Amino acid sequence: MNTQPLHTFHFPEGTCIAQAQPPTGVPVTLSSPGRAVMTDLTHVRAATIAPDMPLAEARQTMIHQGVRLLFVVGAMPCVDGLITANDLEGERPMQVINRRQVRYEDLTVADVMAPLAALDAIGLEDLSHANVAQVVATLKQVGRRHLIVVQKAGNGHGARVRGVISQTQVERQLGQPIALIETANSFAEIRSTLAA
Repeated sequence: MNTQPLHTFHFPEGTCIAQAQPPTGVPVTLSSPGRAVMTDLTHVRAATIAPDMPLAEARQTMIHQGVRLLFVVGAMPCVDGLITANDLEGERPMQVINRRQVRYEDLTVADVMAPLAALDAIGLEDLSHANVAQVVATLKQVGRRHLIVVQKAGNGHGARVRGVISQTQVERQLGQPIALIETANSFAEIRSTLAA
C-alpha cells in the first residue's frame, strides 16, 4: 500500500469556490417525470431543528443551510412537523404573542410549526407515475408551498419522509412562476385567524 503524502501547494491568487450548477441535460417541463422536481432525502441531507429552539435560531439555521423549510425533529429520526420561512414571518407568531402575552424572542419552533398531522403528503409510488404538471396541480389544489413525499413502510422500516417538493424549486426548474393561493392548515388555524 502506498503511504506517500499527496503533493500540497499554496492557493494561487484569484482562487474561487466552485458554484453549484443545475444538472445539465434535458430541461424540466410540465411533461417531465414528477420525481424530477423532488429533493430526494436519500441524496440530500434533511435540514432539521429541535422543537424547543427559539425562532431566531430557526431563521439562522435556514439562512446557514440555504433553505426555507426545516423538519422539526424532537427524537431523531422521527419528524414532529415542519417550520417554514413563512411561519417565522407570518401571522402565527403574532397570534401566539397576542394569545399568550409573550415577546417574539420567547417563542420556540413548537409554537409556530405545522404539526405532522396537518401536513399534506403524497406517496412516492404515486409521484413515480406522475408528471410535473400533476405536481403543479397538486401544489395549487392544496394551496401549499411544499409537499412532503412519503415512502410506504417496507423492508423492516415504517413509512419514511423520502422527499420534499418546493414551489420555489419547481419554478426554478421550469423557469416560470406558479400562481398559488395559500390555504389554512386546519379549522383551528382558520378559527385563530378569524379571532385575531
